[in-house]
Amino acid sequence: MSDLIKTAIDSEYNNVGELMGIDDALMGEVSELMGRMKTTDKIKFLRKISSKNTLSRGSRAEFEKFFKEVPDGVKQSLVKGDLRLADYTLYSIKPVNSKTIKLFETQDDKEVGLRNISNAKLPKNFVFLVSGIYVLAGVAADVNDKEKVKATDFKSVINFPAIANAEFSLKANKKQIIPEGNILRKFITDNNHTTSLGYFKLDNPRLIKDDELIEFVIELGTMTDLNQNTVVYVGLDGTGTTP
Repeated sequence: MSDLIKTAIDSEYNNVGELMGIDDALMGEVSELMGRMKTTDKIKFLRKISSKNTLSRGSRAEFEKFFKEVPDGVKQSLVKGDLRLADYTLYSIKPVNSKTIKLFETQDDKEVGLRNISNAKLPKNFVFLVSGIYVLAGVAADVNDKEKVKATDFKSVINFPAIANAEFSLKANKKQIIPEGNILRKFITDNNHTTSLGYFKLDNPRLIKDDELIEFVIELGTMTDLNQNTVVYVGLDGTGTTP
């Protein structure tokens, strides 16, 4: 059995054909080798390179459909096992001190309890698929005291009408993942017991690559009746590459 076929069969990923770059031309080269393989190995190999596998679930299965878009260096690291896929949530907390709230900004520093990303970009070799988004809001004891902001009790945006009636958008590398004008009321899930509070599942998940600028912007129509210490939490939930 060739190293390529063995690597494909032993891989933990489905749709590994896309990950390893096994296209129609390369399949022609391995067809003779397949003729000498045991039937069980043939079945394993064909299942692994298929893009129609259903063994993976959730955002991991969604990520595997995007293997073709993953940078070559990251693909190779995934094949070798130097990188793996892991559940992850990118998050940021910002004060609601104007009608335009930018959750990820280039001057941001990573800090536990406030955000887990610096400079609004993913670190090197970190490729992330956004499967869903959390948006929650709360009132800090003092918005100017970071320690008190970190202790905020976040709740559904239904408790903050000015935020619930706002609009939001998400971009990566200046490309729209979610267009401007989307209503934030999508994150009101209080009466939906099948999903988490403040969670919106994307029907069209998208990949964000390392070194791409992430922009999540909330546009308020009004700040009427908002407490001056109001803060908002945004979490981009999905699957990313990790050592």
